[in-house]
Amino acid sequence: MVFITPRLSVPDEELHESFVRSSGAGGQNVNKVATAVELRFSITNNWTLPYDVKQRLTKLGGRRVTQEGELVLFVQTHRTQEMNRKAALARFVELVQKAAAPPPPPRIATKPTKGAVRRRLEGKAIRSTVKSNRKRPEDTDEL
Repeated sequence: MVFITPRLSVPDEELHESFVRSSGAGGQNVNKVATAVELRFSITNNWTLPYDVKQRLTKLGGRRVTQEGELVLFVQTHRTQEMNRKAALARFVELVQKAAAPPPPPRIATKPTKGAVRRRLEGKAIRSTVKSNRKRPEDTDEL
């Protein structure tokens, strides 16, 4: 059982891990040891997460969610298989925790106060006069 929050948990049977060889440089073990972890979790076939958490998890997953509604996390940051497993599980828990958090309330648009509008316009007028005073005086031939 993977515990996400005090009220949410995911059974181990719903997480599927597969191990593949990591890409990149790796020394002598690069062609022998499968250290990279691919963690798969089916969002659509899950029965423990609430519907709204599934929706947010699908949106948060982005490109990591397949057409079939399966979340795929690929981890190859560490040199050992066990460390990569722990990192993949930590990423999964963090992602589901973000999805389980309630969304922020919608922002309500407000109008600026009359005093704020007045102060802004006064500041603009002052700035305008400062800038216009920087100009060269115009040539006026009044002789």
